[in-house]
Amino acid sequence: MKTLECWGWTEQWDQKWEKALEIIKADEDQIRAFEAARVVADFGQKYGIITSKGSRFASLTGKFRQKLNEGESKPGVGDFIVITSHGAEDDARVHAVLERSSVIARQAAGFETKEQIIASNVNTLFIVCALNGDYNVSRLERYLILAWNSGANPVIVLSKSDLCDDIESRLAETQSIAPGVPVFAVSARLGLGREQLEKYACSGQTVALTGSSGCGKSTIINWLTGREDQMTQEVREDDSRGRHTTTHRELFLLPDGGVIIDTPGMRELSIWDDGDGVSRTFDDIEQLAKQCFFDDCQHGQEKGCAVREAIDEGKMDPSRLINYQKMQREIAYQLRKEAVASKKNSKIAKNEPRRQKRGGWRGEVEEEFGASK
Repeated sequence: MKTLECWGWTEQWDQKWEKALEIIKADEDQIRAFEAARVVADFGQKYGIITSKGSRFASLTGKFRQKLNEGESKPGVGDFIVITSHGAEDDARVHAVLERSSVIARQAAGFETKEQIIASNVNTLFIVCALNGDYNVSRLERYLILAWNSGANPVIVLSKSDLCDDIESRLAETQSIAPGVPVFAVSARLGLGREQLEKYACSGQTVALTGSSGCGKSTIINWLTGREDQMTQEVREDDSRGRHTTTHRELFLLPDGGVIIDTPGMRELSIWDDGDGVSRTFDDIEQLAKQCFFDDCQHGQEKGCAVREAIDEGKMDPSRLINYQKMQREIAYQLRKEAVASKKNSKIAKNEPRRQKRGGWRGEVEEEFGASK
């Protein structure tokens, strides 16, 4: 596993490897054929992986694909996996994913309630926001929720600081909505702030970058690796927006032994689930809420609302409360969607034996309402 150590394998993964083999319930011959690998790129149906023998492609076994229908999640970039390989020209086969230490995920695009894994086993998440016309506090709050829910430690990177005339005010504004979270203003073009980021990307550590299109993630990747690993594009001058330079998630090796994951820019970030992400991001509001006169205060026109009082006294920006309430509604809506989907799946599973016995859905309809004459 010497090569894998360069890609983030530490002693904790030895125990998780043994646990994964116990779950697979393989015999001794199969166990000898298993290898550990890490997913370094996701190309949809295939994965780029790194093993102790080098890099290659991999695809899922039929048994693993069947588990996807049972709720198992697909491997994500950053995952450590169990594979077998049969020839240098053939794809390796993925049998299992080792238990994750962190999962950065969002609600997949579309109407279906489905988790989309952005990256796995990340120690630090760089939330990148450019100091140009695309700077957005509400978006930063949303990314903070994503980070706290994932299990990774957030670090806010205010990129393109050379485009900002008042960096100190932007730093203060950002720190006010992210108390306790490190915030750095950097400029890859001027070479400012690199050493502040490098300390999070040391040996055995995995860093991921996330942020909207055009915020400078790919430029930071090239800056930290010292190579032109990622293609970059200029943002549009009229609205400071960029194109999707990165089209898939990919993991890169850093000079000091750490690894870094780039992710495609996201114009829309829907929160998949809420652990304590909202509470940690809006801790100031929740602490004030404990002082409200009513336990179920909605922070509207109620008597003795400590949150409204803080806003009236200028101690809190009213937009922060609006964002907090918006996120609460979004999480509640997501939970309702999950409940409906769970109920629907349960009903389908319950009726499956009847469909098979009576000839599919037509038989079920005939049983329920009577066969047509």
